[in-house]
This record gives sequence, C-alpha cells and structure tokens, in this order.
Amino acid sequence: MRLERILYTWWLKLKESTWVFTNELQRVFRDPGVMVIFVVATIAYPILYNCIYWKDNVENIPVAVVDLSCSPESRDFLHRWNACPDVTITHTCASMAEAERLLRDQKVHGIIYFPTDFAKALNSGLETAHISLYCDMSSFLYMKGIYLSCNKVMLESMNGIQIDRYEAMGMNEEFAWSLVQEAPYTETALFCPSGGYAAFLIPAVLMLILHQTLFFGICMLGGTAREENEELFRLPGARRASVLRIVIGRAAAYFVIYAALSAFALLLVPRLFGLPHIGNPLDIMRFTVPYLLSVIFFSMLVSTFIRNRESGIVLLISTSLIFLFIAGVSWPQEMLPKPWLWLSYTFPYTWGVHGFLHINSMGATLAGTAKEYIALWIMAAVYFVLTCGMMTLLGWWSEREGNNWRAKSSGMYE
Repeated sequence: MRLERILYTWWLKLKESTWVFTNELQRVFRDPGVMVIFVVATIAYPILYNCIYWKDNVENIPVAVVDLSCSPESRDFLHRWNACPDVTITHTCASMAEAERLLRDQKVHGIIYFPTDFAKALNSGLETAHISLYCDMSSFLYMKGIYLSCNKVMLESMNGIQIDRYEAMGMNEEFAWSLVQEAPYTETALFCPSGGYAAFLIPAVLMLILHQTLFFGICMLGGTAREENEELFRLPGARRASVLRIVIGRAAAYFVIYAALSAFALLLVPRLFGLPHIGNPLDIMRFTVPYLLSVIFFSMLVSTFIRNRESGIVLLISTSLIFLFIAGVSWPQEMLPKPWLWLSYTFPYTWGVHGFLHINSMGATLAGTAKEYIALWIMAAVYFVLTCGMMTLLGWWSEREGNNWRAKSSGMYE
C-alpha cells in the first residue's frame, strides 16, 4: 500500500512536469515574436553572417603610389608589391595631396610613399631607408590586406639587400643565406588556414547567437507573463505546482527546441560555409548540453526581473557586444581589467565560446576542455538554484498579493 502511494505520488509529479513542459511549448509556438527569435533568427543569423563574410580575404585592393625617388630600387619594390594578390596599383601620383584626394574619394584604399632619398639611404649602408604606408581604416579587411602584403615585400627586399652585401664581401650565396636566415622555417596556419576574418570570428559568433536568442526569447516570455498577469504557478484545477517542477519543465521545453537548433548552427553551418571544423561532432554536442542548460537557467533567472515584453530587447542590444568583448574573442582576456575579467566568468558565453573553439577549431577532445566543461555544469547548477529561489519568492509574493486583494475586496462589500 505504501509502495502504491509512493508510485502514485511520483506519477502525479511526472504528470505535473509534463504539463508544464507541454504548456511552455505551447506558449512558445503560440507567440510569433518568440518563434521569430527562437527559430527564424537562430537559423537566419548564422547564414547571414557567413554570407556577409563569404569572401573573408579581399583581393585586388586599389592603392596609389607617390614615388619621389624614381629609382630602380623603388620600382623593384612596387613591382613585387603589385604582384601580390591582395593589392593592385591603380594610380601613380605626383604628390601626397593628390593621393589623399583619391583616398578621401574612396577611389583607393591605401597609399605608399617613397621619399626622394630612398635609394641613396638604401645604397649607403649607413642610413635607414624609410617607406610610408597609409591605410584606409574604415574597413579592417582593407588595412589587413595592404599592411600584410607590404610587410611581406619589405622583408623579402631586406633579405635580398643583405645577401647582395654579403656576396659583395666575397661570401658565396649559400653562406649568405645562412647568415640572413639562420633557422629556416615553414609557416603553417593551424587553426585559421585562410587567415580570413570569417574563420576567426564566425565560430565565436555562432555561440553568441545561441546565447542571445535564447536569452532574449526567455525574457520576452517572462515579460509577456508579467504584462498579462499570467499565473505560471498553477496547474489545471487551480492547484499550485512546485517550483522545482516548473523550472525543470520549462527548461526542458527550451532545451528540446535548442538541441536541434544547436546541431544546425554548430555542426551544419561550419561545413556548409567551409569554416574550421576539425572537432568530433559528438564531443561538440556533449559540450553543448551544459552550455544550453546554463544559458537557460541564467536567462530564466534574469526573466524573473523583467516587467514587460520590450525589456528583453534592451538587454539584448546592450549585452551582445559586451559579451563578445569580455569573453576574449575580439580582445585578449589578458589585457582586460581584472574586474571585467572576473565579471566575464559569471556568464555562460565566456566558458562556452572557449570550449567550443578548442573542440571545433583546434581539434581538442572533451577531456582537453574539461575546465570549461566543468565550469558550465557548475554554472548550470548555480543558476538553477538561484532560479528556483527567485521563483519561490515570486510565488510567495503572488500569493500574498492575492490574499491582500481578497481581504480588501471582502472588506469593501461588508
């Protein structure tokens, strides 16, 4: 008899959790705005970002030349530079003023300047030859292509000049090369083979898209419930459900939706657009489990403070760039002030993006990123407890307000 009672109690708890789960799924699919954020944005944003950075290395960037030296050395340098795939010399100017007008009119995106004493300083062996390079900073890709190609040609020219000087001193070419390059090396790009912006940034943005769309959608649902005075603590029959089953049921609904969306964003999108993707897909999905749970519970905790539906978009806009910055993606974490660094550790995205990059782009195993994996499980547990605590307070406050209203109403009609 006691066993039957226990089984019946557990069956009721399971039934309540299932009702919360299905009810939350219905709330999501009945809300067009949340559906746009959860499904449309999570699918469209990865495709949109990859289309924007489809060609992440710009070629044939137009540049202008101001060559006051008019020497064989400057012409040889320009010939080598123009042979690089990144740049194309489209204008030869007589003065810097003319070149600056072209740069302001966006007809060129860079200027290289050779002073009159360039060849003299280069051939003297006692003076330093100077070259001035001006880049259009309105686009990072223009600056990157112009600067790197010029730097490469400059290093090759310096090596050639040193070898010529050593040969003039009576050394053979092989010995001269050994002096110029004592330790020959071969450059190999391991985790960003193309050296492009998309391969560097998009994998991190994919994790941010999952974080922010889930965060925004849950905050919208919380704000809608507050605006409509919707009672999320009651089951059919006006019975109050336990906070634990409410939190688990709602979290399960979000997790089911985003498990499929995560597989699309983290497994399919990198393959479709040729992004770095050398990790084990099973390890990626196993790592995604604590990441999604921590984001879900973090978002549910924040949603308890949301008073209206529009507040979520304010949080979305104000936090997206901050998350990307303090996570150490666009700026090294070592250069962040300590308070910002400690703050970044409280957000699931910081741990999630580093773990995902280790597995996806660097080929690490789940054991190789155990630090981030364990941290996400800890964050999921902490935010789960905090969410249950806040939901308990909200339920108590709702019950108290309801009793006060009933007491006032009864007093009015006495």
